[in-house]
Amino acid sequence: MELSESVQRGLQSLADPSSFDHSGFSVLVDVSFRSLLSSHSDPGVLDQPELKQIDQILLKQSHAAATTFILEAVKQNADKSTISSCLEELTLSAERIDVFYSAYQKHKKELERLLASIGRRPPVITDVSWRLQYHMKSAQVDKVNEPFYLISLNTEKDGAPEDINFTCTVEQLQDLVGKLKDAAKSMEKASQM
Repeated sequence: MELSESVQRGLQSLADPSSFDHSGFSVLVDVSFRSLLSSHSDPGVLDQPELKQIDQILLKQSHAAATTFILEAVKQNADKSTISSCLEELTLSAERIDVFYSAYQKHKKELERLLASIGRRPPVITDVSWRLQYHMKSAQVDKVNEPFYLISLNTEKDGAPEDINFTCTVEQLQDLVGKLKDAAKSMEKASQM
């Protein structure tokens, strides 16, 4: 995992027993997971009695580093060996790594759901229908004599059906089909890697 220097410094301060004793480390790890999973921001999340003696700036830096590391680990679906090797490089003891990993396992599924719910997903196309029409004339020109297609994409977004309708000429439809074929080939190549 690639981590920024500030995240690395924050995690290294968590490794230092003079900054965070064992109970302070355990509480900070627990608080970091809870702060990510709480639906509202709790301003007193770092006001735990075990954390009162720690410098507030160091505490906030370490909390930010821990939450960033947690989110990065969940995003990359990191396993125990990946997390352990990364934290060992930052000089965390085996005991602290075990504390962190047990909390990670306990909350991983909830965090995966949280991350999956963030962001914008495009609608999924479930069906396509089309109809060929023919323009005979328009208000500006007496004779147009041009075919065009009425395309209807039946989509589903967040479980709700939604239709997208548009018209296009033969050339535009050929261009669309070509681009869809290119996209399908790219997806196929990407899935084979």
